[in-house]
Amino acid sequence: MDIKTASAICKALSDQNRLKIIELLSDGEKCACRLLEELNITQPTLSHHMKLLTDLELINCRKSGKWQHYSINTAVFDKFNDFICKLYKEI
Repeated sequence: MDIKTASAICKALSDQNRLKIIELLSDGEKCACRLLEELNITQPTLSHHMKLLTDLELINCRKSGKWQHYSINTAVFDKFNDFICKLYKEI
């Protein structure tokens, strides 16, 4: 993972709502409607957050009928974790 990507991920995860979304998805795939039930935000705001997270490939999106289902992209989080661990070793 390059510094530009890692920086964008850090910026995305610095938002409380996006961090809460990741936390909610940590125990498995969820429908957008379930995420809305847990967050105190509007549907357009959720869409904005989900677009940012999917653009960074932090989460996967699967469409089923009219519903969007989201899950964590563990491969990208593993790469991000490796990047952070490498930084720590260099200190």
